[in-house]
Amino acid sequence: MKPKRDFKHRPEREKPEFDQKTVDLARVTRVTGGGKRMSFRALIVIGDKKGRVGFGVAKGKDVALAMSKAMDQAKKSLITLNFKRTVPHPILHKFGAAKILLKPAPSGTGIKAGGPVRIMLDMSGLQDVVGKMVSTSKNKINYTTCTYEALKILNKSNERKNK
Repeated sequence: MKPKRDFKHRPEREKPEFDQKTVDLARVTRVTGGGKRMSFRALIVIGDKKGRVGFGVAKGKDVALAMSKAMDQAKKSLITLNFKRTVPHPILHKFGAAKILLKPAPSGTGIKAGGPVRIMLDMSGLQDVVGKMVSTSKNKINYTTCTYEALKILNKSNERKNK
């Protein structure tokens, strides 16, 4: 009979600096003269839920490699938001075929949005926002990029207003 393990004495694991959420993980192929080359594409959104958010898209031969590359790219794209609970004013932004609308909401509303827009807003730490994917595009990468750029624009306009 094996002795029971004592879990009380194992070292505590460090909390990661950022929470991460996988928005999309896809197996993609590239057709070459010798056949098809398989690889994986990962779309990851990271944030500390205190105003910092970023995203990364990367490909790799296996899932772990794609995820770690996307994580590195997300850390490079981090932005710090200078507004806390909600967005300062409504914004309609377009990237590719993706079009989103972000509007401020009263305190206690929560995040009213779906898909990649919701994940991006949740990771940023915003609490009261209404988000709407206005176009009919199904491209998660474009919606994530569109939300990221809209937050960047709101950040710049809020900085100018506070000066």
